[in-house]
Amino acid sequence: MGKPWAAPGQVIGLLGGSFDPPHPGHVHLSLEALKRLRLDQLWWLVSPGNPIKPNPPAPLPARMAAARAVMQHPKVRITDLEADLGTTATVDTLAALQRVYPKLRFIWLMGADNLAQLHLWDRWPEIMHQVPVAVFARPGQRLPALTSKAAQRFARQRLRRGRAPVLGHLAPPAWLYLDMPMRDDSSTALRQREKGRAIRAE
Repeated sequence: MGKPWAAPGQVIGLLGGSFDPPHPGHVHLSLEALKRLRLDQLWWLVSPGNPIKPNPPAPLPARMAAARAVMQHPKVRITDLEADLGTTATVDTLAALQRVYPKLRFIWLMGADNLAQLHLWDRWPEIMHQVPVAVFARPGQRLPALTSKAAQRFARQRLRRGRAPVLGHLAPPAWLYLDMPMRDDSSTALRQREKGRAIRAE
C-alpha cells in the first residue's frame, strides 16, 4: 500500500507490532492514545516479523486485512511501512520514518509489558533518544514496567501524566506512563485459544 500522508507539524502516534492477531486491546490502546495524547493521526505499523520472537507470524497480507477489520477510525491508518522501508528493528524503523517524514512529530506507543522488556530490543536506548514514548498500563505489568532497566535508566526523563497532551511537542528523551481501563486481550492468548480449538476439532 502507499505511504500514509500527514501535514507538516502533525503529531503521529506509532503503534508497532506483529498484530498476530489484532484484537480489541489494540483498539482500546489506540483510542486512549488519540484522546490522551491529542494525536492528529495514529499509524499501526504491522511488522513483517518480530526479530525477538522465535516463531514467524501469520502472512502479512492476512494480518493487514484483520487489522483493517478490527480498527476502523478516521484518524487511524493501518500500514505495512516496515515492509516498505525494509526495516524490522524499531530503532531502524524510527530512523527511516524520520528521514521520510522530516516535518512530522512522532510518539512511540507501547504497552507496559513492552517497557518491561525494552532492554531486550536492538539498540533500545537509541529509541528513547529518537522520539517521545508513551507507555500504557497493562494488567499485572505496572511494577515490572516501572522497575525495568529502561525505566530506571531514563527515570529523570519521565514526565507526569498531566503533560500527555504536549508529549508530541517535546524533545526526546521524554516518556510517561498512563493508566487506563484495563483489558486482558493478548495476541498470544488468542493464538493459544485458536490452537486449542483446532486440536479439539481434530
